[in-house]
Amino acid sequence: MISLNARSRKWAVVFIAMLLLIAATIIVGMSVGSGALSINRLFQTLFGYGTMKENLVLFSIRLPRIAVTLLAGMALALSGAILQGITRNDLADPGIIGINSGAGVAISVFFLYAPLDPKSFAYMLPIVAFLGAIVTVALIYLFSYSRKTGLQPEKLVLVGIGFALALSGLMIVLISSTDYKKVDFIAQWLAGNIWGADWPFVWALLPWLVILLPITLYKSNVLNLLAMDEAVAIGAGVSINRSRVLLLGMAVAIAAAAVAVTGGIAFVGLMAPHIAKAIVGRRHQYYVPIAILMGGWLLLFADTIGRNLIDPAGIPAGIMVALIGGPYFLYLLLKK
Repeated sequence: MISLNARSRKWAVVFIAMLLLIAATIIVGMSVGSGALSINRLFQTLFGYGTMKENLVLFSIRLPRIAVTLLAGMALALSGAILQGITRNDLADPGIIGINSGAGVAISVFFLYAPLDPKSFAYMLPIVAFLGAIVTVALIYLFSYSRKTGLQPEKLVLVGIGFALALSGLMIVLISSTDYKKVDFIAQWLAGNIWGADWPFVWALLPWLVILLPITLYKSNVLNLLAMDEAVAIGAGVSINRSRVLLLGMAVAIAAAAVAVTGGIAFVGLMAPHIAKAIVGRRHQYYVPIAILMGGWLLLFADTIGRNLIDPAGIPAGIMVALIGGPYFLYLLLKK
């Protein structure tokens, strides 16, 4: 058995390695692209010695996109970690079980029928997405709950997949009834294009992560018990249904805030927690911080590669993640 000190040292090494990997990816992301900056010019611009064009490219275009992408990946990973804990299912992910689709329908309706440009509502979009997602999850929960057995985690995942497919179809119906300019926005959202790449969207997303991450870590012991067995959790004095509803609401909120500014990105919440558990174990105190860093890096890496792969528009981050996450999901499905 691994001693506590050995486990802590391993966790610290992995944590520092992830920070360094994220830092390296950020530097690459700031350097490459149209109007590439050399490393020397990059650091001079960061310290206030860049030209007007370099300042514009770095501080108004690349840095906000990097910040939004990193925070969104962290948020999706946190949501996935919570969902996998409360459902006891490593296949749970906010994109797979319908949370992203519920948020997407709400954002689509808001965009189609609100009289103003949604970019004017940077701080409102996460709330709109949360309302759509929470209604969706309430319906999923209702269909997955039984008076005799309570919430059935396996059924929750299956019902969620059904809702995700139905809501994706609803978004296509909404697209077919509007003009082409608005169709373009919704199509970008569905593809997982990082459209909210501006500083207001960073400040709109950051508070959700700052508030809900400490609460999740505080609830780590509850998540550990829920992930083991209901009888064990009840024996330890955990209120099963109340805890699940609270944690499910948190998972919905953080995922909705992320997809409000990045679009419908799936699989990050599936892969990041699973990889983190494989590295540092299944205790939430250990793997949640690693999963968050892993999720942020995965989405940042996917976006950095995607936006520089094909000129000029690149490939949406959601598609790049799906190219990796789809086979990984099938691997987990076959393994389980």
